[in-house]
Amino acid sequence: MSKRGTGVVFCFLAAFLLSVQYLSAAIFGSNVSSWNPELFQHLLYSVGDYPLTLSKFSLFVGIGYIIWAEVDEYRRNHKPQNNK
Repeated sequence: MSKRGTGVVFCFLAAFLLSVQYLSAAIFGSNVSSWNPELFQHLLYSVGDYPLTLSKFSLFVGIGYIIWAEVDEYRRNHKPQNNK
């Protein structure tokens, strides 16, 4: 897999992990009869920050891979020619 493809996979993983946090909170509170923002904040707190932390890490790694791929391609395409 190329660096660019790996970066995109890490970015998709970040989006998935972020959605897992919110889906887990919604599933955790599925038996609640009435919803309000404060209740959902408490449900998010009960899920924890681990998915959010992994999501941020995955996003940074993904962006890093994409930048690395672009810099490598730029260096390959703009290599100085030694014409004698």
